[in-house]
Amino acid sequence: MWICATCAVEYDEPLPETCPICADERQWVPEAGQSWLSPAELGAHGQRLEVREVEPGRRTVTAEPRVGIGQVAQVVTTPTGSLLWDPPGYADEATAERIREHGPVLAVAASHPHMFGVQLEWGRMLDAPVLVAEADREWLGRTGPRIRTWSGDLTLADGLELHQVGGHFAGSAVALWAAGAAGRGVLLTGDTVFPNPDRQSLGFLRSYPNKIPLSAAVVERIAARLGGLRFDRIVGNFGNEIATGGADALRASAARHVAWVRGDFDHLT
Repeated sequence: MWICATCAVEYDEPLPETCPICADERQWVPEAGQSWLSPAELGAHGQRLEVREVEPGRRTVTAEPRVGIGQVAQVVTTPTGSLLWDPPGYADEATAERIREHGPVLAVAASHPHMFGVQLEWGRMLDAPVLVAEADREWLGRTGPRIRTWSGDLTLADGLELHQVGGHFAGSAVALWAAGAAGRGVLLTGDTVFPNPDRQSLGFLRSYPNKIPLSAAVVERIAARLGGLRFDRIVGNFGNEIATGGADALRASAARHVAWVRGDFDHLT
């Protein structure tokens, strides 16, 4: 197993000349060209994972130093079991054991292909299925019997659901954890909708690094789909979140995006 040095998504040999995920218009290949890393070598050179409880029932897992894109994974725990969301591009047995201490792991799942990380390695260590949206199956660099494809909506446990809304990728998804935020509900979004640095608004883009917007129609579709869910907090994948008022922020941000791409504010430019 190898990982792309830029996005930290896992690949089996024979390796492609260039990582397809990074060669896509939503990502980028470094000017110096493609390079690959061995997770075993990362471990030998001191790569580590940090686990931190951020609220009752939710922990983050962060690779230090950063690996690839550097997403902050989320582990949410219900009475039935846990979900590992947006898994890092590095895994170790010590961290897997810390996750297993809180009960069985129901699934490993990513919001979209940029966040696949070493998902199959996590699935093996946690003895859990790896859920991949059928619409994004083509982006897999590794396959195996733990892969389970899904579409639409998927209930993992009482109060823990996945919802495919598309946009950033055709299979882009969110995870809804009803018990989070003291019962007000937490929406884990990755880049599907992106909590902005102002902690009050969200972005809707096909490419975040290359600044490719989504159309008004797609943003309206996403907002309508998520508007039917109950949540208060929105958690992204880089430590970014809207701590409260997330549902209102989503509606207002979608309306703002639609107005700008429609041309309502051209007089300000």
